[in-house]
Amino acid sequence: MGLVNPELGTFIWMFIAFASVFFLLKKYAWPSIVDAIEERNDSIKEALLSAESAKEEMAKLQADNQKILKEARRERENMIKEAKELGEQIVREAKSKATEEAEKVVESARQAIESDKTAALSEIKAQVASLSVQIAEKVLRRQFADDQQQKDYFQELMKEVKLN
Repeated sequence: MGLVNPELGTFIWMFIAFASVFFLLKKYAWPSIVDAIEERNDSIKEALLSAESAKEEMAKLQADNQKILKEARRERENMIKEAKELGEQIVREAKSKATEEAEKVVESARQAIESDKTAALSEIKAQVASLSVQIAEKVLRRQFADDQQQKDYFQELMKEVKLN
């Protein structure tokens, strides 16, 4: 039972061994351990500061993203509005052109009808005049069976007509 209840000699040797290990640890190991702990503590502080900075940067980025998103939405709405206005303008122009073309076609048709009407009237007048002359010729031939009567009547008509 020497280890549980140590004797004075064992106690002294244990104390010397403990003191020498403590001295060696204090002299060589303890500064390295303390430096490592301080270094670790500093790196943790830096990491926390970096994380806080990253958090603030993320907040700024999110705010910027929201601004960009709002701007993109506004731009999209403007583009849609412009496209609608352009479409409406194109429709108005197309309607205007169609109306103008229709008016031109109607006017052209009116002119063609008027021209055809004039030509038809001229032709009818010519035919009526021709028929009138033929009828008058036949009537006069019957009335003036003799050549002398025709010549006398012709002379009388010539006197009535004034020549320029």
